[in-house]
Amino acid sequence: MRMETTCCVVGGGPAGMMAGLLLARAGVDVTVLEKHEDFFRDFRGDTIHPATLRVLAELGIAEQFLALPHTRMPRVSMETPSGPVTIADFTRLRPYGFIAFVPQWDFLDFLHDQAKAFPSFRLIRRAQVTDLLLDAGRIAGVRAETADGPLEVGADLVLAADGRDSVVRERAGLEVVGTSPPIDVLWFRLPRATDEEVPFFRSEHDSVLVSINRGTYWQLAYVIPHQGLDRVQERGLPAFRAAVAAVVPTFADRLETVTDWEQVKLLSVRVDRLRRWYRPGLLCIGDAAHAMSPAGGVGINLAIQDAVAAANVLAPAFRAGRPTTDQLRAVQRRRELATRVTQAFQIRVVGHLYPRSGSTGADRPDPLPVRVIRRLPALRHLTGRFIGMGLRPEHVRTAPAAPVG
Repeated sequence: MRMETTCCVVGGGPAGMMAGLLLARAGVDVTVLEKHEDFFRDFRGDTIHPATLRVLAELGIAEQFLALPHTRMPRVSMETPSGPVTIADFTRLRPYGFIAFVPQWDFLDFLHDQAKAFPSFRLIRRAQVTDLLLDAGRIAGVRAETADGPLEVGADLVLAADGRDSVVRERAGLEVVGTSPPIDVLWFRLPRATDEEVPFFRSEHDSVLVSINRGTYWQLAYVIPHQGLDRVQERGLPAFRAAVAAVVPTFADRLETVTDWEQVKLLSVRVDRLRRWYRPGLLCIGDAAHAMSPAGGVGINLAIQDAVAAANVLAPAFRAGRPTTDQLRAVQRRRELATRVTQAFQIRVVGHLYPRSGSTGADRPDPLPVRVIRRLPALRHLTGRFIGMGLRPEHVRTAPAAPVG
């Protein structure tokens, strides 16, 4: 099978779906290829930051989005042996002073519902991209395996948004640089009692637990040293449950519900970025351009900002023909500094909040960032702005086309 499109977006995650929505809204013919049958994937990033909410507001759909079931976090609290502290405060941000926690599949379904109102948008599910099409050295589309057989999609531009293990960037030969932080994360869930509250971030001795309120359950992230899963499993589930209970004793009465390691999912933390995000006919955005640590939950926010910046450049470029290499370079130049600074923040500052291999003892002092914020409480508003809005928040500048119906 063969089809043609103006922009082929590879990957139906936050970056890909937002880019597809914005470009279709501007009248660009867009085809999004998503390798899965649906958007449901457990333990994906679910934080919708104030900067993303502002983008939705500029599109006129924020209140409709916030009508979905969600929880709100106006501040990030942390419990340490020295007591509680607020490390980020979002309440002064406008127009929305909170992070919304929404299952990512609901967010992506919402973006799809908005995008399919435009006649130039199409989503093809169960389409696994396997290779690139070339024309005189220029990337001219992709090859994919679909439920109906092999598919070739010719395109004026391939927009790679297929995540940190991007097939597109690998086939394009783009160079990846970066290092991994000294942590990994174990995701699992526990039942939540009605009106129960615990600190979002709790550090006890050499352990850290992040607790996300999902209404009827807690989504929990237990931080371990990088490549430390084997050691945790060797100690056994009873030891794991005891370690979690030592951090948040409130959970001790329900940890027996974790009966198998299959209930505990590993996120191997990686921070990297492409040296160059583009080739003629190709642009990478989101995790395909820069994999982020889960620290601060900023990965989705950066992906959305990439999509907005890309659409702002690409929509007028498509009206004039097809994007030039200089225009693709302009997207990277606009987003690269924010990416580099955020990754440095994750590794050097936020990294101090997490235990390192070999850390010991109940007398371990509070992490340096916590001690600084305790002395200068006003800094929590600055950290809230940096986490909530990012270094260079984007505005939607693409003009809308008329939706169907």
